[in-house]
Amino acid sequence: MGSMYILECSDGSLYTGSTKDLELRVQQHQAGEGANYTKKRLPVKLIYTEEYDRIDHAFAREKQIQGWRKNKKLALINGALTDLNLLAKCRNATFYKLKDKA
Repeated sequence: MGSMYILECSDGSLYTGSTKDLELRVQQHQAGEGANYTKKRLPVKLIYTEEYDRIDHAFAREKQIQGWRKNKKLALINGALTDLNLLAKCRNATFYKLKDKA
């Protein structure tokens, strides 16, 4: 079993992680024994979790979500799943230059 989780830090930023023992891991973060990122932004609050049969699946999901912008993470957290497709679209200048040439 494994969990992918998202914490809200005291500065409003979001931290994404995965673990085999969610309760213990959140306690570690709160005690400053978790990641360096959260240690500097205490207290943290658990705001989202997903459960998986295998820890490697939770880890893969963690890595996927870590690459998302904050607004996309918030859409997931808030259950606004229809917004995820819109938020996933590429919006950088290179994309638009290539698109215009096609």
